Amino acid sequence: MVRRHELTDTEWEFVRPLLPRPGRGRSRLDDRMVLNGIVWKFRAGVAWRDVPERYGSWATLHTRFRRWAKDGTFTRMFQAAQARADAAGDIDWLVSVDSTIVRAHQHAAGARKRGRQALGRSRGGLSSKIHLARDALGRPLAVVVTGGNTNDCTQFTRLMSQSAYPGWPRSRPDHVIGDKGYSSKAIRTWLRRRDIGHTIPERTDQIRKPVRRGRSGGRPPAFDQQVYKRRNVVERCFNRLKQWRGIATRYEKTVETYQAAVTLASLLMWA
Repeated sequence: MVRRHELTDTEWEFVRPLLPRPGRGRSRLDDRMVLNGIVWKFRAGVAWRDVPERYGSWATLHTRFRRWAKDGTFTRMFQAAQARADAAGDIDWLVSVDSTIVRAHQHAAGARKRGRQALGRSRGGLSSKIHLARDALGRPLAVVVTGGNTNDCTQFTRLMSQSAYPGWPRSRPDHVIGDKGYSSKAIRTWLRRRDIGHTIPERTDQIRKPVRRGRSGGRPPAFDQQVYKRRNVVERCFNRLKQWRGIATRYEKTVETYQAAVTLASLLMWA
């Protein structure tokens, strides 16, 4: 019987072959039970000590999660799931990029090297920002977590570089859609040099500048309103991510554990 906030049989069969194989030695807590406890914790948004005892010791769950986050297990699983889908031709490479602000709970403060834990101060206080690239079906391709006061355009090339991995049949998207936060000469030049089409509206100040220059202002970039309407899929993707209460509000002190939680939720979208 699958309880609320646990992995379904379909989700478990999807992630089971992607999990690292246990080493030799004494037997350990079942991976499905551990993963169910981790998923339950972040979907419910509770403290580790409040995870139900049916998933085993909360300390074991926390230790396993921290280990998998630190050694990149969740990232490798995420990449493997995408590579498998890409090899099967199951990815629509119309890529949208966007970001969303996440409020940081007071429990997220207090870690060492606070400036490196992706916590930024904005109008609402301490916050983080999730930068996301997703395919046309609304499944995440790349996730980057920064401080809440980080500009979207500064993370664009980082997102694009994480949207393709060595060994993939594809190495670049067909088309990229972004809002005005990604409207910069550097981004358009980067896309043009790689022969990647894009639909990014210009900001008002960028539209007025060529007008003041007259004919020397250059030709404005092409913009397809019908293609731009498909950007709403990335908003729906954020809505699905934020159904996990432990992601909608950041409780984790370190950026590596919070990003691991976002990566795990993103991975399950591919199931």
